[in-house]
Amino acid sequence: MSMGAGWYLRRLSRMGPAEIGGRVGDAVLRRRWRSAPPACPEVTGGRFTAVLPAAALDAVPPDAAKRLIAEADRLMAGRAVFFGVERDDLADPDWWYDPKTGRRAPAGHAFDVPYRDEDEVGDIKQIWEPSRHQYLTVLAAAHALTGDERYAERVAAHLRSWWAVNAPLRGVHWTSGIELGIRLLSWVWIRRLLDGWPGAAGLFEHNPVALRQIWHHQRWLAAFPSRGSSANNHVIAEAAGQFAAACAFGWFPSSARWRADALRSLERQLRRNTFPSGLNRELATEYHGLVLELGLAAWAEADAAGVPVPASVRLVLLRMTDALAAVVDDRLRPPRQGDADDGHGLVVDGTGTDRWGSLLTTGDAVFGRLAWWPAVTGTDVRTPLLAALIRPAAPAAARPASRPAHFADAGMTILRGRDGIWCRCDGGPHGFLSIAAHAHADALSVEVRHDGVDVLADPGTYCYHGQPEWRRYFRSTLGHNTLRLDQTDQSESGGPFLWTRHARSQVLVVDGSEDGHAHWCAEHDGYRPCVHRRRVELAGRELRVVDEVRGPSRRVQLAFHLGPAIHADLVGDRAALSWTRDGEDRSATLELPGQLRWRAHRGESDPPLGWYSPGFGRREPATTLVGTGSADHGTEFTTMLGFHG
Repeated sequence: MSMGAGWYLRRLSRMGPAEIGGRVGDAVLRRRWRSAPPACPEVTGGRFTAVLPAAALDAVPPDAAKRLIAEADRLMAGRAVFFGVERDDLADPDWWYDPKTGRRAPAGHAFDVPYRDEDEVGDIKQIWEPSRHQYLTVLAAAHALTGDERYAERVAAHLRSWWAVNAPLRGVHWTSGIELGIRLLSWVWIRRLLDGWPGAAGLFEHNPVALRQIWHHQRWLAAFPSRGSSANNHVIAEAAGQFAAACAFGWFPSSARWRADALRSLERQLRRNTFPSGLNRELATEYHGLVLELGLAAWAEADAAGVPVPASVRLVLLRMTDALAAVVDDRLRPPRQGDADDGHGLVVDGTGTDRWGSLLTTGDAVFGRLAWWPAVTGTDVRTPLLAALIRPAAPAAARPASRPAHFADAGMTILRGRDGIWCRCDGGPHGFLSIAAHAHADALSVEVRHDGVDVLADPGTYCYHGQPEWRRYFRSTLGHNTLRLDQTDQSESGGPFLWTRHARSQVLVVDGSEDGHAHWCAEHDGYRPCVHRRRVELAGRELRVVDEVRGPSRRVQLAFHLGPAIHADLVGDRAALSWTRDGEDRSATLELPGQLRWRAHRGESDPPLGWYSPGFGRREPATTLVGTGSADHGTEFTTMLGFHG
């Protein structure tokens, strides 16, 4: 989608003076670079020393290696899936082609590419993702584990192809700092994993084209960091990639300065992007995972290069890891909250490796697991590789003696009942920074699972660009398990990554326990002068949700989104729910407020309603129950969800 003048004015209104000044400076520098781009100094690459210890590859579990090699063989055949789109053209990829729309991004100066406009460029996520070169880290890892030179030769061919087509500052792959940062991190690991291949030095440190690309990537990141209201996960990726490259490829006159500046930025931004409790301030779980992966990878580069890591960096990563261990359900699935675009910091594993289990396994290797952490039975490749580089240090602070249930700063509460009942209650801030780019209008929403199965589900994200009606739906209040008044959202959107008014939530009561009895109460002011207050009580196998509207009479919609595995039989204000888990039939009853008229929706497109997105770019029909009616001051709506034995 293209951005009109109104969007730019709304975006400008969310910036402070310092950010505006910085962006003006960026615009001036971009104009200068159009006519006189920076020149890479003449340099000869030195010896690559950031190699893996000899025992690292031997520590990779056999089943994890098997999954990796199977994935590498699919890639060698040219097959891959990006955001739900199957591709068979990766043996010789067109780096500017979007297979989803059939469009090809225009050529020209990077600063002139309208990358947000799908009609001009195509789906930018489909174009960018292969050029993060994370599929090449998989091929390089397959070479490291097997010694098969076919994998290394394919990596080399694709890198040379990419470098030839994407000259510095030309085309769509030079428009976004997060892409440059993650790509640099991939190149560091590709060089590391190809170290036993005779052609590795000729591909990187003895290759003037590679040296020029590495220098220009770092020069770009040094010049145009994400600023102010945009300094979210993007700035972490930029700093981590810059730091990794300056450590591993420290062959340039500016390398020491880039390394020091990137480490300062990483330390500062990790603290700014993370609550003291350890949860990510964007309140978007997948970005918690992305930031944690990037932070651990940067730590590994520092230790490999002998660069001291500030204790504050280690502390943030420790707290993020403990927080992740605290919020996952019995199947190691974290909350589905806020935006999610399937972004990863470092990929060296095959399909079927559990991302969250992998992060907890790495946390165990680096920090040591606590007694209350959930057990992880899966294996991965990434953990032994990172652990071989990172030198663990004593924790910089006390760690939780028992599993936390309430994260006051993030407004997240996890209620746990019997037999794997898990409930997330949302009473936190709308989002991070003034634009809250990755937030959803989901204040006071609940998310309920039984043994890892979504029963009352957060529908997910589905898309970012190109389909505005779907972007609006998946971010909307109606798109979450909460209450909507007068057919408006609690927070006001100004664009696909911009909120101009934020609902303010407050948790009033938390009484959580591990024995199946818990109570939570919160309210928000998104419908001023009305206040929406919600109480959630979990007792054994029964969950009670009570919604109260305080203020003038309003039209009400109350939505409950069921997971895609749930079959619902709605009769009046009672829904019989059923599903299967591991071959066993399960069931529950949802008793809905009788004051409202209830209707089931599934897979509707005009307007969208009744959908679940299992991952970015993918959606599938799921049942949504919507009750409509009115509320006077003090009206209460009671919902009962009872799980059967």
